[in-house]
Order: sequence, then C-alpha cells, then structure tokens
Amino acid sequence: MYTRRQASVASIVALAGLSIAGSTAALAEGRERHPNIRRAIQALRAARNDLEHADHDFGGHRVEAMEAIDRAIEQLDVALRFDDR
Repeated sequence: MYTRRQASVASIVALAGLSIAGSTAALAEGRERHPNIRRAIQALRAARNDLEHADHDFGGHRVEAMEAIDRAIEQLDVALRFDDR
C-alpha cells in the first residue's frame, strides 16, 4: 500500500530532480557567453539548408541568399573568435 510517507518521499525526490535539472540548465546557460549569437548561427544554418533543398532557383536569388547566409555565418564565427581574445 502507498502510504503518505512514501508519497512525501516520492514528491521530495521528484522536486529534487527538477531542481537539479533546472540548476544544470542554468549553469550551462551561465557558461555560454553568447547564446543569442550561437542561436542565430543555428537559425542561419537551418535557413541555408531549407534554401539548398528548395524546389525553385528563384532567378538566381536563392543562390545569392545562400551566399549571403554563408557570409553572415562567417562573420558571426569571427565575432565569437574575436571575443575569445
């Protein structure tokens, strides 16, 4: 039979697990100096992938957009390296 004590212990264990998971996530975010730039790079890579697999060339504009994305990613990578100095 499931007693109140067992329920309390289970609740405490569950809350402790959530607290540890939350603390771990906070620490990971705290160590990340530029999460917005890294998310922007991921978003640009996803956009480039979408364009690469698009069904249409759009009169050459798709290729130009992909090249612009490549340059943007390069600049963001340089910015991250610059900050590491």
